[in-house]
Amino acid sequence: MTDWVEVADRVLLWRQPILDVNAVLVLGDDGALVVDTLSTPGQAQELADAVRRVTPLGWRVVNTHHHFDHCFGNAVLGAGAEIWAHSECVARFERWTSSDQAAAARIADIAAEYAIDGLDTVTLRAPDREVLGEATLDLGGRVVELRHLGRGHTDNDLVVVIPDAAAVLAGDLVENGAAPSFDDSWPLEWAGTVAALLELQPAVVVPGHGAAMTPEQAKAQHAELAALEWAARQGWHGQAPVDEVTTPFGETGRIAVRRAYEFLDGRL
Repeated sequence: MTDWVEVADRVLLWRQPILDVNAVLVLGDDGALVVDTLSTPGQAQELADAVRRVTPLGWRVVNTHHHFDHCFGNAVLGAGAEIWAHSECVARFERWTSSDQAAAARIADIAAEYAIDGLDTVTLRAPDREVLGEATLDLGGRVVELRHLGRGHTDNDLVVVIPDAAAVLAGDLVENGAAPSFDDSWPLEWAGTVAALLELQPAVVVPGHGAAMTPEQAKAQHAELAALEWAARQGWHGQAPVDEVTTPFGETGRIAVRRAYEFLDGRL
């Protein structure tokens, strides 16, 4: 059974083995915060039960971005609770839930792509608290900051900052143990967004997937993202084919280069 690991003062990490995706519990004196809700009702219920083993306090929820493995458990974790997310994440949910047909189509698309038990039983629950730039949550004796530092992994990456623990929950802006996913990324802006994260001077960075990271590990990934950006810009200016541009991320990086070219061409 998955168990909590305390990665900073009253900041607990839960690593779901499927996709090695993270959820985080932040404890205050009067309330708690659950960051990301996993992929399926079953995963989300396991997480909710684990939260209850730690604290009887009520909680609020944050979605770090719109990808299914971080927010499809909202209906379970968000029952009777606020769910905070970037406004672009909220907008996507509004489109997905505009009708029963739209919701069913979105769930079916994800279930067809990922062979994860329970995906076809998801009920989409939209976030109900929007963050455009930043917001502050008071958990009682502890303040938590929600910040949009820029585009990177998506256009709606939300970072959770716990100042009194010098901890930053980065969502998929950084990864530990796997290459970043570039499918709907902004590769020419991603390094700058991670640089803004590092300027917060965290002692610990919790990625969207994998074990908690040291600042040095996060800086190393920033360097790789910066190298990717530079390679893509040079390739585009030199009219090099996408497949001839070398990045730190191999085959995965070609998706990023393609998106960078589309952006520079004005097609993205």
